[in-house]
Amino acid sequence: MRSVLIIAGSDSSAGAGIQADLKTCAALGVYGMTAITALTAQNTTGVSAIHEVPPDFVGEQIDAVVEDIRPDAVKTGMLATAAIIEIVVAKIKEHALPFVVVDPVMVAKSGDRLLREDALLAIRKLLPLADVLTPNLPEAEDLLGHAVRTNKEMREAARELQSLGPRNVVIKGGHREGESAIDILFDARDFHEYASPRIDTTSTHGTGCSFSSAIAAFLARQETVPVAVKHAKEYLTEALRRAEPIGHGHGPVDHFWSLRGD
Repeated sequence: MRSVLIIAGSDSSAGAGIQADLKTCAALGVYGMTAITALTAQNTTGVSAIHEVPPDFVGEQIDAVVEDIRPDAVKTGMLATAAIIEIVVAKIKEHALPFVVVDPVMVAKSGDRLLREDALLAIRKLLPLADVLTPNLPEAEDLLGHAVRTNKEMREAARELQSLGPRNVVIKGGHREGESAIDILFDARDFHEYASPRIDTTSTHGTGCSFSSAIAAFLARQETVPVAVKHAKEYLTEALRRAEPIGHGHGPVDHFWSLRGD
């Protein structure tokens, strides 16, 4: 069985973070493993507390997994601090980990910040190790320091981010207005555009985590990057469409829609 190592934070409501990542991997037929970077006390309405894991222990989790089960792909999510980012960068290099998908998680769906301000520069050290970088529009703006709104600006941002080291960049357009949700992939040579109908739902908690984990799962299954992004987009769109309301805020997507056969 193909496997994915997920390096990210825990969400106590299980809609995002490690829990969403594991659900996505399970739904897509790959074995998910974890190195937890932070514990969050959160639900569908917000984050009330964050407990960061000591960086050395994050490294020990990665070592323990890799020494026994070699991952076929890696996904990073919430890394929380500059020190955690440093140890993750070191371990990816030390173990020469393959197919690294970097979701630069900075802010929760509720608006609560998940990455310390002083870690924003540190995360740039991770970018050259990324096979795929998957920022949404606010994250792309934070990384670049300027607005990203139109299709043209998304393409320019993808090219600019790719120049910082990642081999492929997917700019997610879910925060834009319009009938279609458009994501743009730049692979250092060509642009690929992925459009899907915009789903009218409040069940959007964990969409970024699930999307990036789906890309990692398809890469672990030996798909090419453009195909992995296409299939991940299709998986997430249907998970949004089939989601039922849970909680009083932004509920989770339906990760297991494909397993019910309906």
